[in-house]
Amino acid sequence: MLELVEGWQQRGHDDLDVALKQVNDANVHVVPGARSAGITVVDASGIITTLGATSEDARRLDDAQRATGEGPCLSAAWEQHTVHIEDFATERRWPRFCDTASDQTSVRSVLSFHLFTDKDTVAALNFHARSSGVFDQDSVEAGLLVAAHTMVAWKLVSRERQFRSALANRDAIGQAKGMLMERFGIDAFAAFELLKRLSQDTNTKLSVVAEKVVAADQPPVDRWPRSRRRPPLGGV
Repeated sequence: MLELVEGWQQRGHDDLDVALKQVNDANVHVVPGARSAGITVVDASGIITTLGATSEDARRLDDAQRATGEGPCLSAAWEQHTVHIEDFATERRWPRFCDTASDQTSVRSVLSFHLFTDKDTVAALNFHARSSGVFDQDSVEAGLLVAAHTMVAWKLVSRERQFRSALANRDAIGQAKGMLMERFGIDAFAAFELLKRLSQDTNTKLSVVAEKVVAADQPPVDRWPRSRRRPPLGGV
């Protein structure tokens, strides 16, 4: 796990889904009985997203939970505990999910661990087996360990994404300011104030406004009278 994280940092890797799949590829070999793995993420509106899936079955299981509104991964995520389905055929807690999952996947047993709760988002790490009764106490203990490692990896990749996004936003704003300064003969402060005003007027994030200015390669001149070269900012 540490080698994976170090490799991401060296390469500036910030693709969360790809990174988590690499983590789960390793996790499957650590948890006895596991054949595949995936992470179920649920936001405040109830939208379910699958990340780090090592098989199509992992995605289909979340599809089944999405369709039925129930399932072990959702329970592990929301109720913050470990959930074990020993056999879909005899499980009674989530009958609709088990029936759908049995029809649409080759999975017959699931082991789910609460991964994290972050503001309005919850997540669970799930392991799947194609036979019933294969997960034991060793599987649970190993799963708890890799769940902790996976949460750390998630945070590191997310932090890298935020850092790179902040750098990109700063670069875009700086580039847009330079274009406005050159075109209208204004200073850096006035250029930034203009971007802020455009952001407020259009209810658009400042970074998005800057990206649009740069992409258009033409500062938006319709925000001030055409007869004036300088925008009406700060009494200019």
